[in-house]
Amino acid sequence: MKKILIISYYWPPAGGITILRTLKFVKYLRNFGWEPIVYAPLNADYPYYDQNNFKDIPEGTQVIRKKIVEPFAAFKLLSGRKKDDPSNPVYAKKKSSVIDDFAIWIRGNFFIPDARALWIKPSVKFLKKYLQKNPVDAILTDGPPHTNTVIGLKLSQALGIPWLADFQDPWTQVDYYKLMKITKWADKIHRKLEQETFKTAGKITIASPTWAKDLESIGAKNVDVIYYGYDEDDFKNLTSVEQNPDEINIIHAGILGTDRNPDGFFEALKIFLQNHPKYKEKIKLKFAGIVDISVKNSIKKYGLEENLVELGNIPRIEALKLMVNSTIQLLPINKAENAKGRLPGKLYEYLRAMKPILALGPTDSDVSTILNDTGAGRTFEYEDVTSILRYLEDIIITKKITSPDYEKIKMFDVKNQTGKVASFLDNITTPKS
Repeated sequence: MKKILIISYYWPPAGGITILRTLKFVKYLRNFGWEPIVYAPLNADYPYYDQNNFKDIPEGTQVIRKKIVEPFAAFKLLSGRKKDDPSNPVYAKKKSSVIDDFAIWIRGNFFIPDARALWIKPSVKFLKKYLQKNPVDAILTDGPPHTNTVIGLKLSQALGIPWLADFQDPWTQVDYYKLMKITKWADKIHRKLEQETFKTAGKITIASPTWAKDLESIGAKNVDVIYYGYDEDDFKNLTSVEQNPDEINIIHAGILGTDRNPDGFFEALKIFLQNHPKYKEKIKLKFAGIVDISVKNSIKKYGLEENLVELGNIPRIEALKLMVNSTIQLLPINKAENAKGRLPGKLYEYLRAMKPILALGPTDSDVSTILNDTGAGRTFEYEDVTSILRYLEDIIITKKITSPDYEKIKMFDVKNQTGKVASFLDNITTPKS
């Protein structure tokens, strides 16, 4: 088998959705002739932990771990955040403080490309020596954090190893980049590193079609889409239980932040309950993960406190059970300039759960395209209360819903997506005649 070094900040015991992209690549790359070697931090400050993720690491996989220094552990302590709060200071749970503003400025201007930047220099030094004694055929990096990207960039430049730079989110085009209080000189460094990545990487992949076009618009070449995907293995023994006739579950799994506050949905639900009061006790808003204070205020505003069931951070297997046994799956997309290209990782598990998806965001987005193509749900603008209300009535009252097209959903199986990764790796490592 060919060997590939995969550089990833997120690795078990990390939990959450972000880890799954790299983890699932590693799980299935051997199926396509590639032996993965993983480089990850030894002592990372992960917001979530999930021991179940270890089961996806193939037996005998070599994992190299080296220590990392993470300054935002100190930031969380100073700002009074809990350990499981988002580490990015842009996402504040309450009104930002002077400490928040200062931390954002420091983060954007002195930790380039991100808060894990102190891992770059020691990693490059170690990996140069390692790779000279233990050669590999290719390198794959997963960003963000784009610290991973910069490590791959420097290694590929120094050693000439073919490199696939994978982007879960863009770099300078990501929605929170403009909120980082980045100065002109820091912006110049960010963009220089980004352009070096475009020139050096043999292949660039990113998580959505719109974002692929966005990268090409700023100079990236040879860009293709690798969807996040779902793992069929995760659903093998996961079947829908008989629905409690006295309960209608509207679920959301993941961070529900101020930039995804589904205010219009809550208004539509309030009107629905006024029009159909017999459902007042039946409808449950089951939210797993962090729920921002602004979202809780909206729930209170529309008198839905009694319908809310906060589940907090739960193991991923429990989140999948929540999806499979839902009535409606709520999918708010970030309210941001690049929202058209945002394809949340949970979208694909929502698809595989085969329950109606109610998405909020641009109706010409990549999410909307996938939902329309698979018949798995509908997308509505955040403030389109009338249409949201009608969809709620279609699902709950008249049950005018069609089954999604499983054959089309199968294309998002992560095994299929990993096959695409392998084909790109084969291409960049094949000598050109």
